[in-house]
Amino acid sequence: MKPAGIFAAVCLLLAVYCAVDPFNHSAISDFPEFESVKVEMPAWSSIPVDKDPENMLQKSEIKFLNQIQGPESMAFDPNGRGPYTGVADGRILFWDGQKWTDFAYTSANRSGLCDPKPSPMSYLKNEHICGRPLGLRFDKTNGDLYIADAYFGLMKVGPEGGLATSLSTEADGVPLGFTNDLDIDVDGNVYFTDSSIKYQRRNFLQLVFSGDDSGRLLKYDPSTKETTVLIRNLQFPNGVSLSKDGSFFVFCEGSLGRLSKYWLKGEKAGSTEVMAVLPGHPDNIRTNKDGDFWVAIHCRRYMYSHFLGLYPKIRQVWLKLPISARLHYMMQIGGRLHAVVVKYNAEGELLKILEDSSGKVVKAVSEVEEKDGRLWIGSVLMPFLAVYQL
Repeated sequence: MKPAGIFAAVCLLLAVYCAVDPFNHSAISDFPEFESVKVEMPAWSSIPVDKDPENMLQKSEIKFLNQIQGPESMAFDPNGRGPYTGVADGRILFWDGQKWTDFAYTSANRSGLCDPKPSPMSYLKNEHICGRPLGLRFDKTNGDLYIADAYFGLMKVGPEGGLATSLSTEADGVPLGFTNDLDIDVDGNVYFTDSSIKYQRRNFLQLVFSGDDSGRLLKYDPSTKETTVLIRNLQFPNGVSLSKDGSFFVFCEGSLGRLSKYWLKGEKAGSTEVMAVLPGHPDNIRTNKDGDFWVAIHCRRYMYSHFLGLYPKIRQVWLKLPISARLHYMMQIGGRLHAVVVKYNAEGELLKILEDSSGKVVKAVSEVEEKDGRLWIGSVLMPFLAVYQL
């Protein structure tokens, strides 16, 4: 057989294998309805190239190593105490200055399945039972803690802690699939994200691989107890944070790697606009006392994910090959865990970038909370908090 014929035969066999996936070894073999969606990536030339050549995040102090698993979000109560953080086993813990204590939990069905495990990822298969608190925010007027639980929706617990109360589990008749982050305005309205109605958090890798566009931006009105949809068809909406003056909030679009504004007041009320294209794919966002925005970057952009985002048919075939989801993920993030933190002003100008490009000290970042001249850095993937002195 001529080389051209051999090549054609190999291509045919590969096509058949990808179509059938006979051994169920692909990253999407357990997801028969999996569909790759095009991600309208910004032009590669428009992506910021700024870096932190000194890797300043490597100067961070690692705190509470192996005392907490997967601290995604951090919050300080109206009296400045804390931090409070949600961890992988479904609890919300409080640092009282000397030790961690249980403060609240989101699941009424906790059992031995939620007992301590060796790593944050060990809890993944039971998260829908134990709960997984992600975004946390205090109502500074009364001390209530609002919780975005990935499985149980928008919740609230009083200053005394305990079992959280459910506030919202659906919007427009569609159940929340992956409640992620939130913020609260002065009137008590809660703005929050539902990252996907198709993929739960325990299937977040498939959500990342698919480019799924079923995400929503939502508003909960405490006076009517109704949840309304502000924006549909978002690709992995994640962090949410109000501006200092409350005229708009910023939300992160994970798949697209950008920040967008949603206007609440003035002539633009109800409209959105792109605020900034990011150097990577964001997780949470938090506003500091000056009105600037700290953004946690899950990973930098790489041509690999940029190309696959633009070409969903190629991505669908690639994901059918006998390559594990973990390996696909590592290729997505450039081969290793790394940490990037960026600060933007309200006009979308990049003010600061901090990195640990090799993941030597701070291996991953989910959220950055500025308090008293320090950055508190949490990660859903890590068993510690990092603290960076500004």
